Amino acid sequence: MLYRHSEVFRTSLLLADLGLVAASWLAAYYIRFYTVFESPLGIPEFDAYLTPLAVILPLWLFMFRSRGLYEPQRTGSIWSETGRVITVTAFGVTALVALTFFYRSYFYSRGVVMIFFALAAVSVAGFRICGRLALRALRRRGFNLRYAIVVGAGQLAEEVIERFHGHPEVGIRVRGALSGSAPAGGREIRGVPVVGDYGQLREILAQSRRGDRVDQVVLALPRDDGHHLEKVLADLDDEVVTVRLVPDLLHINTLRSSVEEFDGLAMISLRDSPLVGWAAVAKRSFDVLVAGTILVLASPVMLGIALATRFSAGKPIFFVQQRMGLDGRVFRMVKFRTMIPGAESATGPVWTAPSDPRCTRVGALLRRRSLDELPQLWNVLRGDMSLVGPRPERPVFIERFRAEIPGYMLRHKVKAGLTGWAQVCGWRGNTSLHERIEHDIYYIQNWSLGLDVRILLLTLWRGWKGPGAY
Repeated sequence: MLYRHSEVFRTSLLLADLGLVAASWLAAYYIRFYTVFESPLGIPEFDAYLTPLAVILPLWLFMFRSRGLYEPQRTGSIWSETGRVITVTAFGVTALVALTFFYRSYFYSRGVVMIFFALAAVSVAGFRICGRLALRALRRRGFNLRYAIVVGAGQLAEEVIERFHGHPEVGIRVRGALSGSAPAGGREIRGVPVVGDYGQLREILAQSRRGDRVDQVVLALPRDDGHHLEKVLADLDDEVVTVRLVPDLLHINTLRSSVEEFDGLAMISLRDSPLVGWAAVAKRSFDVLVAGTILVLASPVMLGIALATRFSAGKPIFFVQQRMGLDGRVFRMVKFRTMIPGAESATGPVWTAPSDPRCTRVGALLRRRSLDELPQLWNVLRGDMSLVGPRPERPVFIERFRAEIPGYMLRHKVKAGLTGWAQVCGWRGNTSLHERIEHDIYYIQNWSLGLDVRILLLTLWRGWKGPGAY
């Protein structure tokens, strides 16, 4: 039923949104002036607060539409939609405040505006979350389904079909797949029959109009079959089905991918850093707050370490070394000195080994407890490093690692860290570089402030005295 009446459904959703926005404005008036809040200047006339709805409702309608909140959201994220609702509400309230500033004949209560913001955001977002959850439950039970044909029969097509099978709440069922050559009898991909080759696409769609419906064609051609794409798209020119293109990026090292438009040209970014915009602001604020606090609390310990280093091993107290950080930029990393002066004069740049004879007695103790790293809190405050991220490496080693390990340089898409996911998982010191890089890439792909907190807690629990600390 929803399939045949999707426009009615969208209109009903639009009216429900506007109804909730209007109710939120009127409820904000009532809460502000008729509940526990005091009104020393008296209660304003209700009509004065009824008039702004003539501006609020068209404004919210325009912004909801411009943010795509009435477009099909079948495969979209609930939280992404919720974020857009809150963003639209925040912009709307800001615009409303700006308009009332110029409309000086009447001043509206700031309390009403703030309560309206909270009520509108919560009610509209909550209504949409409940609606999405209800639709997902219906789709799991076989209602409101869409049917797809996957063009492609390789690994990429398998991934697409597996995703659809793994998310029944999306309500997309795959009727069949097409291969580059005539399929052998009975061939299947993840339980989906291969029903023909690329050249039979129009014939299969014509059959679907007379029988089993097909709503979508998902193009998942392997790279070897890329030359078929133009012909397949030409066959779809006069069809009414929805067409989706899944690029074959399975063999390309990626971080977070995104699609943007540049003057009408779609551009796919394969290596976006997750730490942009507010995410970068949040991480930097967290770094400054926590690093500054630790630096103050640890200052007596650091003073004791400095004195012990000075009287046991002489000058200098600190050791400064070049390391590579964000976007391949080199910075000067500070540590407490733990080795004899000129430790690499005979050997050249080498990694530290267990029971390294170059370490001083105090230095060996500092390294076992990773206390020599404490001055790097200054690098964090300066912005050279973050509290959490891939550990920085020396440029002289990086030139060798990048030639030996595919994707090694991806770890420099975020700031280097005082500690990291690889370190708390046991991959520090002279351990497998491949495992370390895999953990670093996992951290970048799955970054969140919560993950940073988890890594810091694991560092306090076990990371500073792990087997790789020497």
